[in-house]
Amino acid sequence: MSNLHHMKSPGSANAVRESSQTERAIMGLRDAVLRGHFPPSERLSEVEVADHLGVSRTPIRAALQRLAEEGLLEAVHPSGYVVRAFSEQDIADAIEVRGTIEALAARMAAERGVSRLILQQMRDCAAKMQAQFDSPVSDDERLEQYAIFNERFHALIIEAAGSGVVQRALTRVATLPFASPNAFVSAQARLPGSMEIMRMAMMQHHDIIDAIEARAGARVEALVKEHSRIAHKNLELALRNRDVLDSLVGAPLIQRA
Repeated sequence: MSNLHHMKSPGSANAVRESSQTERAIMGLRDAVLRGHFPPSERLSEVEVADHLGVSRTPIRAALQRLAEEGLLEAVHPSGYVVRAFSEQDIADAIEVRGTIEALAARMAAERGVSRLILQQMRDCAAKMQAQFDSPVSDDERLEQYAIFNERFHALIIEAAGSGVVQRALTRVATLPFASPNAFVSAQARLPGSMEIMRMAMMQHHDIIDAIEARAGARVEALVKEHSRIAHKNLELALRNRDVLDSLVGAPLIQRA
């Protein structure tokens, strides 16, 4: 049999390459916007963005459209985009929406049932987060490791729901400033009272796992909503500590009172 059937066509290879460049452009532009390289209300030039990211203008067009769909950019007439600014209420609303979607995912997981493997992975994440508090490493290293396992824990909740619709909805809202579960983790050691809040969050992780395992849908939905309010408390602390807030990714997009 000829090996020609197993060879990728030039068109297929080009499609893969273009897809990779587009994803690179999306991630690069999102990071640049959140870090303030392109300030709020600034009109974005395709040429400037392409030069900054080192990619061609074609994937930049796709990246601009994607970030507009996510809410980080706003389309302006007759054509083009500007970086959006976010009020404190916008950020609080984004955190609320993220918590509501995660709570829905947890309820779906509990009601539909979850494999022993996913439950064990969730327990492993919770245990590794707890272990960071007994680790002799620096606060920065401890929080870096905590963030890895915390991100995985929240991803497992969505995976356990088994819903692509829910996953896409969460992915969209989590890209907004401070809406992701790890938005404040890097600053926890510098926010007064924040480490105590983190300990409370870890206790909630165990309760969430137990409720999913018990297939208690209404209980786990309430638990996850309460868990998301941890982010609201951290936001309030950060807003009272501007030096800490300014060090966080996304801070340049906040409208200052």
